[in-house]
Amino acid sequence: MPHQLRDLHGAARAVAYLMLAAGPYNLITGVLMKLGEPAFEVIAIGVISCALFVLGLICLRRPEALPRLFWTLLPLVSAGVITGLNIATADASMGAQLFYLWPLLYAASFVSRRIVALTVAQISAGQGLVAYQLQTGDQALNDWIALTVAMTMTALVVTGLRERNDKLRDVLQTQATSDSLTGSANRRAFDAELGRAVARAGLHDPLALVMIDVDHFKTINDTWGHAAGDRALRAVADALREATEGREHLVARLGGDEFAVLLRAGPYAALQFAELARTRIGAAGHLPGGPPSLSIGIAVAPDHATSAEELQRVADAALYQAKEGGRGRSMMARPATARRNVDQVPEITCGAAPSDARPSPR
Repeated sequence: MPHQLRDLHGAARAVAYLMLAAGPYNLITGVLMKLGEPAFEVIAIGVISCALFVLGLICLRRPEALPRLFWTLLPLVSAGVITGLNIATADASMGAQLFYLWPLLYAASFVSRRIVALTVAQISAGQGLVAYQLQTGDQALNDWIALTVAMTMTALVVTGLRERNDKLRDVLQTQATSDSLTGSANRRAFDAELGRAVARAGLHDPLALVMIDVDHFKTINDTWGHAAGDRALRAVADALREATEGREHLVARLGGDEFAVLLRAGPYAALQFAELARTRIGAAGHLPGGPPSLSIGIAVAPDHATSAEELQRVADAALYQAKEGGRGRSMMARPATARRNVDQVPEITCGAAPSDARPSPR
């Protein structure tokens, strides 16, 4: 997005520190040191100085109270305010010009290239206005050119460093949350997303947790070697991603031969996904030992659980029962039945779900 703010906390601190310093500075230099100047100018500068100080306090204490557009347009507004104060105080000194560095560094650090370019243009125009009003022709031209070149080069360097850091951060983020072998999310990313996904789940937006184990994976490694085992795991991850068919999902490798899929789907659609994944992996003919079979356990929030821990527990129970039932099948978790008497505490039970599984006896 062209006007997206990158870091509200960092931007708020940068604004707060400037305003808390600029308010007293302008109050001293523009009011206390110029009490003999016209009353209107002194009062105007005093009001602006107090407003800057109050704004700094708001940015420090309650940055979320300010609209998002404020943070985006702030460098442009700040450059305009600095120009106005320099003209009002008749100050074309180097110290006054250095205040332009703040809106420039803020824009280069927190907002888009377009705003950075506009900020540089506004600083250049503002400095030209100040210089030609307060200095002679040659000196004004030299100061205006020098400041414009310096600000442009500073903007290019800081923006380039920011974008390089962003790329490095994205690489580190990807490495920290993905499995290097399969390209799927890792356990850390899965655990972080599970709680958020369950919290969003509802009757009209269910969430399916699909737990998958590769059957007899140790045999694959022992018979064909670990390279073949790695190829099998990659094939399973690819099949799971392909079977999502555009639904909102997260495919994760939890460790070893265990996978999990978070899928925005109800029980029936989750079963369809499981069987489609099994079909996709069955079509993988490039594996030396043939395509592996999958044992799958499924639980859906809020049908079977209302918390992340409970959803994972019932999905694990369904997976365990799929393996106990002969492997190579899918099992759907069922919520605990009502207690029959005060001494009987129900356990989570699981129902068979695949086309080849027999219905559980009642």
